[in-house]
Amino acid sequence: MDKPSIAATLLGLAIAAMAPVAAVRASELKVLAGGSMTASLKELGPRFEKATGHKLDVTFAATPELIKMATSGPFDLGVVPVDVVKNDGARAKFAGATENIARVGYGVAVKAGSPKPDVSTPESLKATLLKAQSIAVFPSSAAGAYVQKTFERLGIAEQIKDKSKVQAAPGAIPQAVAKGEAELGVFLTNVLLAPGVELAGPFPGDLQNELVFVGGVAADSKDASAAKAFLDYLKTPEATAVFKAKGVTPG
Repeated sequence: MDKPSIAATLLGLAIAAMAPVAAVRASELKVLAGGSMTASLKELGPRFEKATGHKLDVTFAATPELIKMATSGPFDLGVVPVDVVKNDGARAKFAGATENIARVGYGVAVKAGSPKPDVSTPESLKATLLKAQSIAVFPSSAAGAYVQKTFERLGIAEQIKDKSKVQAAPGAIPQAVAKGEAELGVFLTNVLLAPGVELAGPFPGDLQNELVFVGGVAADSKDASAAKAFLDYLKTPEATAVFKAKGVTPG
């Protein structure tokens, strides 16, 4: 056998020997994630799986549910609203400090093709909300709680209560607007970037705020290194590009 053939044979044997090791090292990671990160992570997750061999079992939920899941059951890592780790019980389930992954602000959406109302000042936003016949909201989350707080700051919480259409999930807000079931949708701007709707504008002035999503490895993760690898991946240029395309600000 000539030298090139010997080298090729040895290389083939080396790859074959490594394959079982790689398979053994691959893990299935249970991930807790904020519902508003669905679009981004559903694109990034498969890319990470393809590159590493690890599998992700991602549960998307609102802040109250994420706190319950973090405190009651095993998981490997979280990409969650910062409000989750403000809860003492949930924070104790993470190994060390969490790190900022992404952030996103708030806005108002209308059905695609509809006239865009003025939301450029607190006064015009207030007038637009009062004039609307129906408003799609999702109060059962950290983001939804901030929206309700904004209504209170504008002094219209009671006035718009009867025309607020509570949705079952964040993604249902733009769907309701697109179907004409609600005139306006008010939530995080990345969620409102959906088919059939258009952003009328962001919250104006000091009414604007950014919901920060943080990442952390669980204290009882069965594969902390793999969990950390996914969080590191979310900071890569590839992940940054996806975040931006989905209306999310990285970091």
